[in-house]
Amino acid sequence: MIFEKFSRIGIIPVVVLDDPKDAAPIAEVLSKNGLPCAEIAFRTPAAEEATRIMSREFPDMLIGAGTILTTDQADIAMNAGAKFIASPGLNPKIVQYSIDNSIPVIPGTQTPSEMEQALELGLKVVKFFPAEQAGGLKMIKAVSKAFTDLKFMPTGGLNASNVKDYLMYNRIIACCGSWLIKRSLVAAGEWAKINALVKDAVAIVKTVRGTGEKR
Repeated sequence: MIFEKFSRIGIIPVVVLDDPKDAAPIAEVLSKNGLPCAEIAFRTPAAEEATRIMSREFPDMLIGAGTILTTDQADIAMNAGAKFIASPGLNPKIVQYSIDNSIPVIPGTQTPSEMEQALELGLKVVKFFPAEQAGGLKMIKAVSKAFTDLKFMPTGGLNASNVKDYLMYNRIIACCGSWLIKRSLVAAGEWAKINALVKDAVAIVKTVRGTGEKR
């Protein structure tokens, strides 16, 4: 199951690409360092082709599409090889469309009302976005008491300094973040720095979750 894979991986890199030529090098850095996953943000023209390249050249990786705002985008992403989609908010139309078409979907939530709506739609996992700006781990722990069947994938404001605390909470499946594959580092070709950031992230997951198996 895809959420079990998320739990083992622990940290899901959010990737914003301006040029598809960077897709394969990024996928290689992630896969060789033990982080075989990427959520490609569909907010640049390069996203579709980047998804296609990563999915084709690195078939063992868990490649998904983020910032999906329409069902048309969902179709484009899945046709390009995405194995899941994620959205910044909870759009019932997109969620229902995904369920009807057997597409794993993780919508963004921030309020108890949105979380309750997610449960009504049959979801058990949601994003919490933007995590740090919306109250962070304290907020997640507070709402978790009411929504005992819901688990979270926080994103927004996470970094190497705070992600360990999130991962230690057992209601969090995985954390998502863009600090690993910084747009500026990709543009500058700073692959050594990206490599180091990914290695550090993998080390954090191992520290918190041991072998990486689902808790």
